[in-house]
Amino acid sequence: MKALSQKIFLHSLWIGFLAGMFGGLVGIGGGVVMIPLMVAILKLSQHRAHGTSLLALVFTGLSGAITYGIKGEVDLMAGLTLAITATLAAIGGARFANSLPEWKLKRSFGAFLIFASVILVSKPFLMSHYHLNIAGTLRIAGFMTLGIFTGFLAGMMGIGGGTVTVPALVILFNFTQHMAQGTSLLCMIPAGAMGSYTNWRLNNVAFELVPGLVAGIIFGTVIGSNIALVLPEGTLRILFALIVCWTGVRFLRTPRPKGVTALG
Repeated sequence: MKALSQKIFLHSLWIGFLAGMFGGLVGIGGGVVMIPLMVAILKLSQHRAHGTSLLALVFTGLSGAITYGIKGEVDLMAGLTLAITATLAAIGGARFANSLPEWKLKRSFGAFLIFASVILVSKPFLMSHYHLNIAGTLRIAGFMTLGIFTGFLAGMMGIGGGTVTVPALVILFNFTQHMAQGTSLLCMIPAGAMGSYTNWRLNNVAFELVPGLVAGIIFGTVIGSNIALVLPEGTLRILFALIVCWTGVRFLRTPRPKGVTALG
């Protein structure tokens, strides 16, 4: 039993390390890496991989939000406004994912990976060339609308939501990159926690993997961030986007079970 526990911890540790390292290298959430690896290597169902990823990202998001907060890189008002709707939407996202058969959830995740790869490549261009500054009541409404979208996405896909939230905060609300990242992390702590709780109630969380995943992500993020300082970011971003897109295509091509209609 002890040997099995150690094996589980080591597997989850290196999966978390890879997720954190790639996140540190190119600034994309760990769920994009963790979920495919948990499904392929640990043989988790797609539903449990999503729920487990989301819970792990809550803990790493908490440490990240504290780090950004200490440096003054968190907009508390924006983060809490985003969190109000994101937390409620995360429940719906988790329940919707659970309602889907395995093959449909895999195809949905594949489509998300392709979307994430497009965002990954285009984000530097968009964030450097397009800046609005939505203000007043519309600003609050914009935060709440963004919270609904990212919260639902987090609950359904098992990701932190920063893939969408950070570019949106920079482009639409004129946040700096660091302020956007810190605020996104703050928002997703309660949203991810609620989504994780919903997934736990639906038996979609493998708790035994979480300690290794969290430790691996934290260590990997430090390593990845330091490597990123000496390697060309553009090349890394395109290479990783191609890997993510290729993985997405594989998930998108998940075959429909025999005898099951498109509506089944």
